[in-house]
Amino acid sequence: MSIIAITELYVFVLAGFVGYQVITRVPPLLHTPLMSATNAISGISLVGSLVAAGSHQSTVSTVLGFIAVTSATINVVGGFLITDRMLRMFKRQPEAPKARDTTAGGPPA
Repeated sequence: MSIIAITELYVFVLAGFVGYQVITRVPPLLHTPLMSATNAISGISLVGSLVAAGSHQSTVSTVLGFIAVTSATINVVGGFLITDRMLRMFKRQPEAPKARDTTAGGPPA
């Protein structure tokens, strides 16, 4: 293995470890708002995966780029769905119109 490959592998493992530590320490109450805030980062990874898939350097890079595009798209769409669901939880329900009470002995309408 070349020194560049070892360095890239080191960065990948370190990023995976740091990402796991950050995600596991987020309280459940903050998970949904943080996920909605990271949709922009997922969009950036989608653009990067499109570049990797379209580079046509080798068949392996094209296949891995396609897998990255699929994964990033699922992540972005899922983030938007969860954000929409979270925002619907805070909407007020419209009040139903009150029915007229004609049993009180008043004049009929």
